[in-house]
Amino acid sequence: MGKNGNRLTIIIFLSMVLGIMIGYFVHHNASKEFIASLSVNLKLLANIFLRLVQMIIAPLVFSTLVVGIAKLGDLKAVGRVGGKAMLWFITASLFSLLIGLFWVNLMEPGVGFERASMDVAGAQDVMSKTKTFNIVDFVNHLFPRSIFEAMATNEILQIVIFSIFFGVAAAAVGAPAQPLVKALDTFSHIILRMVGYVMNFAPLGVFGAITAVVATRGVESIAVLYLKYFGAFLLGIISLWVLLYLVGYLILGNRLSDLTRRIISPLAIAFSTTSSEAVFPKLVEELERFGCNKKIVSFTLPLGYSFNLDGSMMYMTFASIFIAQVYNVPLSLGEQLTMLLVLMLTSKGIAGVPRASLVVVTATCAMFNIPPEGIALILPIDHFCDMFRSMTNVIGNALSTAAVSKWENELTEPIQG
Repeated sequence: MGKNGNRLTIIIFLSMVLGIMIGYFVHHNASKEFIASLSVNLKLLANIFLRLVQMIIAPLVFSTLVVGIAKLGDLKAVGRVGGKAMLWFITASLFSLLIGLFWVNLMEPGVGFERASMDVAGAQDVMSKTKTFNIVDFVNHLFPRSIFEAMATNEILQIVIFSIFFGVAAAAVGAPAQPLVKALDTFSHIILRMVGYVMNFAPLGVFGAITAVVATRGVESIAVLYLKYFGAFLLGIISLWVLLYLVGYLILGNRLSDLTRRIISPLAIAFSTTSSEAVFPKLVEELERFGCNKKIVSFTLPLGYSFNLDGSMMYMTFASIFIAQVYNVPLSLGEQLTMLLVLMLTSKGIAGVPRASLVVVTATCAMFNIPPEGIALILPIDHFCDMFRSMTNVIGNALSTAAVSKWENELTEPIQG
């Protein structure tokens, strides 16, 4: 994540501490009327951050998805390798999302917190809207009448549908479309840089959210909430590691221990920087030394960074449903499985960017009528979760590349040293 990312994390923590201190003082010294008024006013700070995040959702999803699909035009040439890689990615993503879904429903870390007090009225309004959600509404919201209308209203699935058609068409056109694809690639990098700028406003959202909650509920409630949240999240991550390594052992056998030894350094870098992309060059080197075919590494690994971020995928269902629990928004099993499918589509291509999973969570919450300002509550602890997410992403991509090499009978003896 670098120096700027570390500085932002420190500022977010300081905002949280300051919010807790001010909230604690107000909670014990102010009248209920003053606390209620303060909570409403502080909601403005959370809203500034939230609106900035929502501002970049549509261009981010469109540009990254179109570029990712257009580049997949090479899959025909690669043939079997691409098919096997995508089979792994889709299966791993599905199980990662299901694990997040399982643990957040089993542990219920957000239940009992009632609704986040910074927006009780808003949460009640949201609850009334959720009753109208059904499969007919979902299908009607799936296909856009106009891409401009979809972007203006942040209809995330409609943008995804348009982007898929656009990307497939760009790949089919081939060479004449390459200038546009390259332009969109540049555009996506600009938007991703904007994500970094927008995240600089995160301390405002954190301060507003935490101060309002502590002022209304007291400091004990927020401490218990974070302990339950992080504990349940770790159970999910550990479960995902166990599953990945079981599958890895079935495919690689005794060589799994050698692969683990070789990726310890990339794992440490990913853990400390909270960026799975920071270790990409080192991971390429270690996988080739492990014995993976160079061509398979150069194809499968970059593809994995768009389509196979298991830790981020697990976190997205977990965080989205946690926020629903905090705001006491009921979601049926059908709605949760629909959310899982939505996340399968919307998360592709952007999950590897630091904190971009929060953008996806925000968009998903808004689609399912869950108050998206709830992300301000999870931001203070997100850095710790991100450390484990990034490690898991590296593990998943290393295993997928090694597995595809093995399936293609291209896994040679390791290079010593």
